Amino acid sequence: MVNQEVIVINKLGLHARPAALFVQTANKFASDIMIEKGTKKINAKSIMGVMSLGVGKGEKIVIQVDGPDESEALSALVHLVEVTLADM
Repeated sequence: MVNQEVIVINKLGLHARPAALFVQTANKFASDIMIEKGTKKINAKSIMGVMSLGVGKGEKIVIQVDGPDESEALSALVHLVEVTLADM
């Protein structure tokens, strides 16, 4: 299992479009992927779960990945949050 803390820098947080892109990316991997925000932990492959977190700009999340492609999945999702979604 691997995990990494990430600060969401998208000006609107993980709202509809960024959340959908995050879920699409997570679903490309076989590993189990979870997101933690505070005391709440959700399945990152569920759009309803990701939206229910209500992650805003500047908030910290922890991406946790467990499975056969965990390193690749974590790297892709961290890059997505820190780089790709930053410009949306």
